[in-house]
Amino acid sequence: MDWVAMFCAVDDFCQQFEPHWERQQLPGPRRRRRRSRSLSNSEIMTILIAFHQSHYRNFKHFYQALREHRRAEFPGLVSYHRFVEWIPSVLGPLCGFLQSRMASGTGIAFVDSTSIVACGNKRISKHRTLKAIARRGKTTMGWFYGLKLHLNIDEYGELLAFRLTPGNVDDRQPVPDMTQGLWGKLFGDKGYISAELFAQLWGQGLQLVTGIRRNMQNKLMSLLDKILLRKRSVIETVNDQLKNIAQIEHTRHRSPANFLVNLVAGLISYTLQPKKPAIKLTPNERNWLGQLPLAAVA
Repeated sequence: MDWVAMFCAVDDFCQQFEPHWERQQLPGPRRRRRRSRSLSNSEIMTILIAFHQSHYRNFKHFYQALREHRRAEFPGLVSYHRFVEWIPSVLGPLCGFLQSRMASGTGIAFVDSTSIVACGNKRISKHRTLKAIARRGKTTMGWFYGLKLHLNIDEYGELLAFRLTPGNVDDRQPVPDMTQGLWGKLFGDKGYISAELFAQLWGQGLQLVTGIRRNMQNKLMSLLDKILLRKRSVIETVNDQLKNIAQIEHTRHRSPANFLVNLVAGLISYTLQPKKPAIKLTPNERNWLGQLPLAAVA
């Protein structure tokens, strides 16, 4: 983890973003003093992003280790409780920085969703932190209570788009909005089968490619499309890294704002990874995409 490179990337963005952000904010009903803090927004954002690359399972332990070993890099470090109070204030800059890290698309995209559990099923009635936005949903792993994270990536593992919805939202619902500006082919699992969605995406210049269910008739697709459909597990690898390396899912959030900051910082940390799950395609294979003989999909 290169702390200097990470901070430089964040600070360069903040220097351009913060003046525009300040001008766009609406005045509050009361005039409030704006006291200077010992940590800049760039430093707070760097710490939050670095946590998701540190392999620590708990942010408090990570911050305590930071205060002990990284005083030279962050001389203005405050107590843990004071830092937690500052976390919601950088949600806007974090969202802007994440948007700047999005890739533009290559003509090949993969879509999938993953559950973000708010609490265990037995504690749903007692849960309060995300009660306003969390809902019960079901995945192939069973029922859960929380939200869904929908992702679009390209074959290099670069993040193209993401959406966050309640857990009971159909996986197909946010796809048209997520794919605005994309072109080529979009590969998804059988949960995205929909004639209406296919027609809508086709009108946007994007072809939806999925498998078929057992009770559906066979269909034909190009051989390379069939191969890429089998490689769709690359986005499931991304989901696994976000949960088990970046720690975007845990049940210790203090507020919805802290939950969102943790999620966005985890996504940013993934975009800063030097190596991402990817599919290797030769230039000839890219030229042949969509031009090969048709093969039946089983």
